[in-house]
Amino acid sequence: MTFPTAVFLGASLLLAYILLGYPAWLGLLARWFPTPICRAPFLPSISVVIAVYNGERYLADKLRSVFAVEYPLELMEVIVVSDGSTDRSEEIARSFDGVRLLRQERGGKPAALNTAFTVASGEILVLTDVRQELAPGSIGKLMENFADPKVGVASGELLIRSGSTREETDIGLYWRFESWMRGQVSALDSMFGATGPFYAIRRELAVPIPPDILLDDVFLPLAAFFRSYRLVVDRRARAWDYPTSLDTEFNRKVRTLAGNYQMLMAYPALLGPRNRMWLHFMSYKLGRLLLPWLLIVVAASSCGLPPLWRDAAVGTQAAFYLAAASDRWTPQGSAWKRLSSPSHTFVLMMAAALWGLSVFFVPARKLWKVTSALPEQSPSAKN
Repeated sequence: MTFPTAVFLGASLLLAYILLGYPAWLGLLARWFPTPICRAPFLPSISVVIAVYNGERYLADKLRSVFAVEYPLELMEVIVVSDGSTDRSEEIARSFDGVRLLRQERGGKPAALNTAFTVASGEILVLTDVRQELAPGSIGKLMENFADPKVGVASGELLIRSGSTREETDIGLYWRFESWMRGQVSALDSMFGATGPFYAIRRELAVPIPPDILLDDVFLPLAAFFRSYRLVVDRRARAWDYPTSLDTEFNRKVRTLAGNYQMLMAYPALLGPRNRMWLHFMSYKLGRLLLPWLLIVVAASSCGLPPLWRDAAVGTQAAFYLAAASDRWTPQGSAWKRLSSPSHTFVLMMAAALWGLSVFFVPARKLWKVTSALPEQSPSAKN
């Protein structure tokens, strides 16, 4: 076996493990060896925190969904932190009885959350973004997880409404797979973060967030994880989001993967024996960061394979990348779109993983792009 052949086989097997083998093994482990969560009725005082920057399009619907969650109002305070909004967000927040509005100069989401933490009085902090509406009863279901003293962070289930284009559908499918993966590691022990648009954390576990952190929903939960608490997901507690375009998802993915690089620096213990989920972290989170590099290695080593194998390997990869490249010019509804759109989505996600390295060369705040989505349908239309 030649060196290029060995490299090609090794990289291909690792790719297959990350994309297929590990998810299959994880699913079996979660089924055979789950760690139960001792859920029970639990009604602690809570602080619902919404950090918003120019969110007038969504804020009224969001606040209506918060007050409709059927949680006792005497146990719930709602805090809206305006991060230097210049639209009607603050006016909308003031129009709701029971909402406490805080205002700060534009400083980013971490600064907004830190501001809320200094005044929040609830035993549990419920952190939720402005765009996603909460389903009735969702906060109460989330609180039941905290009846288990081992649970430090509980996430809701984020559901994406149906999209009108093939790429929005593909992104929705990707998110369903990602949600499934999070559910499996949660069933074993813990996620490696939280579902950012809707999660809750015990107040005493909420540490100050550095201003340049891109993933508060990973930084905060990992602080609890390394204090031996579980980070779990409860699919009964739901929030609804709007579909986004592939370009918007690319920007979000760049921020997410850049944030993962930040987490390796903030929590180097993730790579060592203090991480009780070490093998899963390496296979899942670190594996995702390695995927584009493995694809490059596979492409380069293909050229050194024996002639027949080289032609097959190079031809297959060329066809895949050409299909991805053709997607921009493929009309919606065509049969080819069923192949080109998933290929394009996958390639863009791999490019985002590479672009995430820019966090080492540019200020992290430059990687934070406002996610744009159009609220075309109500949650009930998709229930």
